[in-house]
Amino acid sequence: MRRSGQGHHEPDEEEFDTMRFLPRRALWRLCACITPLLALTAAAFAGPAALAQDNAPQLEETSIVQTPEQRGREYMAKNAEREGVVTTESGLQYEVLKSGDGETPGRRDQVSVHYRGTFIDGRVFDSSIERRQPAQFRVNGVIPGWTEALLQMRVGDRWRLVIPPQLAYGEAGAADIIGPNETLVFEVELLAIL
Repeated sequence: MRRSGQGHHEPDEEEFDTMRFLPRRALWRLCACITPLLALTAAAFAGPAALAQDNAPQLEETSIVQTPEQRGREYMAKNAEREGVVTTESGLQYEVLKSGDGETPGRRDQVSVHYRGTFIDGRVFDSSIERRQPAQFRVNGVIPGWTEALLQMRVGDRWRLVIPPQLAYGEAGAADIIGPNETLVFEVELLAIL
């Protein structure tokens, strides 16, 4: 260490390197302490609704510190390994849970469906089934992931969809319910073409 002037010193090269390293080291220690606390807090607030379906892929513990987009990619990669899951060119994933024998709707057709929408951690954000009221809409009037799936479904089909953000609500999210870049899971049953 070199002194210059009255009581002031300039750090030498070794001391300067230590000064740059210490803040980084302190940040690592802080992250190591906070990450388990975040996991405990999230688990406490999530409650039993956060438990994913038994057959759905589980997220790693490290996902607590990942962005929604990163968690979604991880979930979709694991989901793609499951038997019966098809990944389309656009990134939509679907699994046929029940096959129907009805007609397939066109892009401008009005349809009636029952659905249940969840986040990848299993929390339900919307369900026509719980409301006991099927939803009715035009095939091309919903998010792109739904449109793509409905154009391949037959009346009577029930599919499980995993929809990446770019085919759902993207960076904007939806109101205060769905955050930016969320991957969404839907169970959709095509009841009728109206």
